[in-house]
Amino acid sequence: MAADLRNKLIALVEPLLVQLGYELVELQLSPSGRHADLRIFIDRPPVDGVPVTGGPDGSGVGIEDCERVSREVSALMDVHDPIPTAYTLEVSTPGLDRVLRTPEHFSRFIGERVNVELAVPREGRRRFTGELRVAEAGAITLLVDGTEVVIKLSDIERARLVPAWPEPGRGPGPKPARKGKR
Repeated sequence: MAADLRNKLIALVEPLLVQLGYELVELQLSPSGRHADLRIFIDRPPVDGVPVTGGPDGSGVGIEDCERVSREVSALMDVHDPIPTAYTLEVSTPGLDRVLRTPEHFSRFIGERVNVELAVPREGRRRFTGELRVAEAGAITLLVDGTEVVIKLSDIERARLVPAWPEPGRGPGPKPARKGKR
C-alpha cells in the first residue's frame, strides 16, 4: 500500500513541480504510526541537456525555491488530502549523492559513478557500484571492476550518484591538520 500511495503522490505532485519550473528528483514517504514524513527533492530541469547549477550542492535550487515549492505543495495537499494521517512536509535539494529515478536521470549522468541496488539479487549480489556507461531502452550499463554489467531499470530498487570527493589536502575544503612540532 505504501508504494501505491507513493506513486499516487508522485502523480499528484510532479505536474505541479513541472508547472513551477522544477523537476521532481525523488519523493519519499515514511509512515510511522499516526504520523508520516513526506520528503520531496527538487532540482531545476536541464536546459538544452545542460544541468542548471548554482545551488549549494551543485543543483539549480536554493532555499527560496524550496520554500516556494513547500507552500505550493502544501496547498495542493490541503485540497486533495491524499495522506490518511498527519504528516510533516520537507522540501530539499537532491544533494551530491542524488537519487537516479527516471530514465532521463540516468541519461543525464552518463560517465558518472553510481551505486545501484537491485530489488532481487543477481548471482548472489544486490549492490553494484561503477561508471554509468549507457542508459537506453529500459536498461543501464555499468562498468564494475573492469566488467560491463547490464541492468534493467525495472530491476533497480534504488540508485544514487557517488560523489567524487577531493583527496585529502587537495581541492576545496579544510586541509588536514599537521602532526608533530611546529
